[in-house]
Amino acid sequence: MGQEILKEVPKIEECPHFSGEVEYGHMELIRGIDMSNKDFQLLERLVTARLKTLFTESAHGWYIKLRIAHGHQILTWEKTQILNKWAKDSWRLEVETAFESAKFNAEKDRDLP
Repeated sequence: MGQEILKEVPKIEECPHFSGEVEYGHMELIRGIDMSNKDFQLLERLVTARLKTLFTESAHGWYIKLRIAHGHQILTWEKTQILNKWAKDSWRLEVETAFESAKFNAEKDRDLP
């Protein structure tokens, strides 16, 4: 990875942090991770190495325990663990409902222009 690209990568202080206290804060964190990963084409190990500094307060303690228990994992696994821990059931239901309503239904949608 070129030094020019590394200079463009946001500093840790500029990235979204997550304390575990703000509802939907985990989604801002995941979106920030995904956008940085895509925008700068970062190596996955660079992204996962930064995670421990993006968690604060109770979320930081949770993440440290997770890494001690499971070691280094791929980014997809890490994001799944964040969602499993911090996504509330009502949020999951809202997302699933939105997904189901957005699906194409041949009976209902056959008269579309």
